Amino acid sequence: MTVSVSKDPARIARMFDAIARRYDTLNHLLSAGFDRRWRRRAVTALGFTGRERVLDMCTGTGDLAIEAVTSRAGQAAEVVGADFSSEMLHLAAGKVQRAALDGRIRLLRGDATSVPFADGTFDAAMVAFGIRNVLDPDAACREFHRVLRPGGRLAILEFGAPRLPGLRTLYLSYFRYVLPAVGRLVSKHQDAYEYLPASVMAFPTGEAFAGRLRDAGFSTATFRRLTGGIVYLYVAVKD
Repeated sequence: MTVSVSKDPARIARMFDAIARRYDTLNHLLSAGFDRRWRRRAVTALGFTGRERVLDMCTGTGDLAIEAVTSRAGQAAEVVGADFSSEMLHLAAGKVQRAALDGRIRLLRGDATSVPFADGTFDAAMVAFGIRNVLDPDAACREFHRVLRPGGRLAILEFGAPRLPGLRTLYLSYFRYVLPAVGRLVSKHQDAYEYLPASVMAFPTGEAFAGRLRDAGFSTATFRRLTGGIVYLYVAVKD
């Protein structure tokens, strides 16, 4: 069966609206809890000093935004979290309120290819597992570059695949068969967790994506493989 990897914004928004209430549970379950560690690595890579205003694009249920203002490794002063899924934002708002972070995290609906802020608004930007869902990732990267001030940093977390042959075979089997089955069972959504592995396999990783960040205007763009290459952390800097 061929799985559609169409990234039509309305389709993606509907899909995430449908799975929003079970999204966090599945993230923690299917990643064996590593998702929390990956977000901490991204925030640490941005080197916050307590003064930064940060854009968290594709914020989802707000976990990365919350990590950015509560991290022991250094906190941002303020985060604007944007997403085009209203249900995800609704859940994020509940988390922010319960954590008493309303004064430091602001949430809004927004599209990564047309960020509703002026040039040079932010000191840093970040995306966790959302860039591959954007209709035009290159346009989104150009937008991140535009809204960052000179010297601003961008961190992107995105899935990849391990390079070690044995681990790669095991992981791809899990990713293609176990993950969709568990995702369907828990989320009750037929397509979302089939789209996930298909979209990951279709997305460029490593130097291929780092090169696209440089093409978008970033002076440097590097990457690290986390957890054997299951996830890639990209860090880019605007001159």
